[in-house]
Amino acid sequence: MNDEKKYGFTTTILHSDRQKPIEHGSLHKPIHTSVAFGYRDARELAAVFQGRQPGYRYGRQGNPTVAALEDKINRMEQGNATICFSTGMAAIGAVVQALVREGDHIVSSAFLFGNTNSLWQTVNVQGADVSMVDATDVRNVEAALTAATRIVFVETIANPRTQVADLARIGQLCRERGILYIVDNTMTSPYLFQPKAVGASLVINALTKSIGGHGNALGGSVTDTGLYDWNRYPHIVESYKRYPVAQWGIAQIRAKGLRDFGASLGPEAAHHLAVGAETMALRVERECANALALAQMLDADERVAAVYYPGLASHPQHEISRELFRAFGGLLSFELKDGIDCFDYLNRLRVAIPASNLGDTRTLVIPVAHTIFYEMGAERRASMGIAESLIRVSVGIEDTEDLLEDFGQALGE
Repeated sequence: MNDEKKYGFTTTILHSDRQKPIEHGSLHKPIHTSVAFGYRDARELAAVFQGRQPGYRYGRQGNPTVAALEDKINRMEQGNATICFSTGMAAIGAVVQALVREGDHIVSSAFLFGNTNSLWQTVNVQGADVSMVDATDVRNVEAALTAATRIVFVETIANPRTQVADLARIGQLCRERGILYIVDNTMTSPYLFQPKAVGASLVINALTKSIGGHGNALGGSVTDTGLYDWNRYPHIVESYKRYPVAQWGIAQIRAKGLRDFGASLGPEAAHHLAVGAETMALRVERECANALALAQMLDADERVAAVYYPGLASHPQHEISRELFRAFGGLLSFELKDGIDCFDYLNRLRVAIPASNLGDTRTLVIPVAHTIFYEMGAERRASMGIAESLIRVSVGIEDTEDLLEDFGQALGE
C-alpha cells in the first residue's frame, strides 16, 4: 500500500501496521511481551534515553505493539502524536497529572461520565478550581472563563443523557483565548467524528469502547492534533523545550503522565484493541442504525416517558449533531412512565444484557441512577437531568428486528 496516497478510514486502519517493517511478513504487529530492551552499543542506549534517537527504553514508557496501536489511533484522529494508556480514565488523569498545577482553573461540561465527574472533584480539593457548566451553549463556557483558565474539557455526546456540546463554537473561543481545548471523543469514536475539525487541542478516546469494540480489553489514548501553540501554555518544563514547539505538550504528557504516573497499556491489550479497531466502521454503522430504530420505536410508545438520542428530531442538539457527526452514535437512554419499575423492565429483557460497558458488540443496559451515577447523590443527578427510572442502552450489532421485539415485549401488554 502506497502511504503517499490518501485512503479511506477502514483501509488506512487495516494496513497501517504494514507502513513500517514487521517481523517475518506478519500482517499484524506481533505481541512484544518484553519489559526491557537491550542495545549492543551502550552509547545507543544513552541516545535513546536522551531522545536523540528513536527506540524503546522500558515497557512502562513504550512497547512496539503499543506503538503500533498509537500509530493507528493517530491516523484515525489525524493527529501529530498519540499516547496510549491502560484505560480511558488513565488518559484523562495523565493529562491532569502532566499539565495542571495548583491555582489553575478548568472549565468542564457538567454533563460527564461519572468517573470523570469524580476526577474533577478530586482535582478541586487538590488546589485547582473546576467550573462545571452547561456546555451545550458556548456562552456558558465563556462566562466561566477566568485569567487562570488553562483547559476547557467537553465530551462529544454526554453519557448517559446524550447532551451534545457546542463543539465548534467552543473550539473557536478556545483558539481566540489561547486555551487548551480537550475533547473526549469516546461516545462518537473517530469514525463518526474527528474533534480536530472543531479545533480540539487534545483528543481523548476510551479505546475499550467503540475502537476495541468487543469488551475484551481496557485502554485509553490522548492525541495531540497539532492545532495548539504550546508556547502559550505556562507549565511546560524547560527540559521538554529542546523539542520543536509542536511536540512540547505530548513530550510532557508522555514523561509526566505516562512514565511517572505509570498507567501503561500492556501489549496483549494493545493487540486486542488494534485487531478490534479494524472492524470499527462496520460495527459502528450497524450500532447507529440499530440505535436510531430503537429510539424511534421507544419514542412512539406511550409507556415510555422520554427518549434521549441525538438522532431524534426532538433532541435539542439534533441539528448540530446532524451537521458534525457521520451518524448519531450507539448510545441512547430512556425513562419509563410511572408505574413501570425499571428493574422489573430490565429483568424482562431477553437479548439485552444488564452490564456497565459501552460500545460492545452486544446490547448492554443499566439503571443509571442506581449504579454508575449512584455515588454522586440525588442532588447532583437531578442537576444532570438523570431521573430515577433512566435506563442507559449501549446498542450492539444484533439483528434490528430482534432488538425491537425484545425492548417492546419487556414493556408488557
